[in-house]
Amino acid sequence: MLLTISTTASPATDLGFLLHKHPDRVQEFGQSFGTATVFYPEAGEDRCTVALLLEVDPVALVRSRGRNSPDFSLSQYVNDRPYAASSLLAVALADVFRTARAGRCKARPDLPGTALPLEIRIPALPCRGGPGLARELFEPLGWQVEAEAVLLDGAFPEWGDSRYVSLTLRGTLRLADALNHLYVLLPVLDDGKHYWVAPDEVDKLIRAGEGWLAAHPARGLITRRYLGRRWALARTALARLAELGDETEERLEPAVDEEAAPDETAATEAASVAASAEAEQEAEPGSAPPEDKPRPLNTLRREAVLATLEELGATSVIDLGCGQGELVGALLARPRFARVAGADVSSLALTIAARKLRLERMPDAKRARLTLFQGALTYTDRRFTGYDAAVLMEVVEHVDPPRLAALERVVFGHAKPQHVIVTTPNVEYNVRYEFLTGLRHNDHRFEWTRAEFQEWANRVAASYGYQVIFRPIGEEDAEIGSPTQMGVFSRD
Repeated sequence: MLLTISTTASPATDLGFLLHKHPDRVQEFGQSFGTATVFYPEAGEDRCTVALLLEVDPVALVRSRGRNSPDFSLSQYVNDRPYAASSLLAVALADVFRTARAGRCKARPDLPGTALPLEIRIPALPCRGGPGLARELFEPLGWQVEAEAVLLDGAFPEWGDSRYVSLTLRGTLRLADALNHLYVLLPVLDDGKHYWVAPDEVDKLIRAGEGWLAAHPARGLITRRYLGRRWALARTALARLAELGDETEERLEPAVDEEAAPDETAATEAASVAASAEAEQEAEPGSAPPEDKPRPLNTLRREAVLATLEELGATSVIDLGCGQGELVGALLARPRFARVAGADVSSLALTIAARKLRLERMPDAKRARLTLFQGALTYTDRRFTGYDAAVLMEVVEHVDPPRLAALERVVFGHAKPQHVIVTTPNVEYNVRYEFLTGLRHNDHRFEWTRAEFQEWANRVAASYGYQVIFRPIGEEDAEIGSPTQMGVFSRD
């Protein structure tokens, strides 16, 4: 199976730095099921192409096959796995381009954050859902998609199309984002994996989907297929994604494909399970039954912040670490907030925020109330000043502990708003998240207990002349507290 990635950025050979693979070398990487080879068909200043060729060993594939793989002998040796892109290629890509997927480049640290013009080609990709599904999954991520169905046999066109597509993606994205899109979506399109889906796959999905999956309109479909339709794992992943994404209601696909449903009863039962999962997917652990349609935790958190800002009488607010702009949009929807600003260190997050807020179509009066800009919270910036209130909603836990003191000086000592609202996860509540291993998000540097958060907040308040009160967000457990904790700082 073959995958190629091309760029026309200047110089195009920077692709070699990003991938940590020299264009002048052919490199081989052993896999449990075969050999992955990386080479460059072309490497010039104007255009550079890298190819990942995966040669599958049928015997090794049988030995490493997943528990759900067919066990009749012929299919173990005669199948499409050596030729069509699938989870085998996704695993090889993750291994061979591990550093590039993480967005690291020691030789050129500026490169990973740069969006490049990319063209990705996969000549044979199993796609249960046809070319339309490929477009549905990739286009919301900024790709221009060419997906053409492959004929069963070119000599007999009357036989119709196969379940394979020839896929070409074009777009201007960070290479790390492009690789993570492929890592997640290749097995989703194939709707199958060559290995057993264990609970740690939830963490892999959340890590690879950071910054895009939570807001994807088909995140339900992606999550279920990626996790092998294991409903318990899918519900856990969707609950965690709900904390990271917006509150958009998504339509879940039926639980089985038409070709896989043996009869109408089985399809009906599966659809019922899917409907149940849809009702439960946004619920936080321990909340009301699905029929009560509990609201996602990120919605409760945003509403709690908005209510507190109104209670404090703030009319100008800056969202520090605004991400993709959910809170900013909610603030703009309330005319009482005459000035609204959003700042984030990620230019990509701000680009997504601008798109979701529809800046190009926003009425002039509303647009005049809004400011979006890039800025780091650990460096003083005069643009942070002059607001009644500042919000750090699920931000502090993303800061390395040694850098917290710098954030404190910037927000409480330099910007000095009248009020500061800080929300952060309560790590004690994590025991209520089934299958959660480690922290709630792979980018969290730490998560505080209630006592640790209060100790930090009281120290900061005393140091910078604030008073602080604490409030729970989400359903409160008598023993372990609420899922999110909030500190409300006000100047003396």
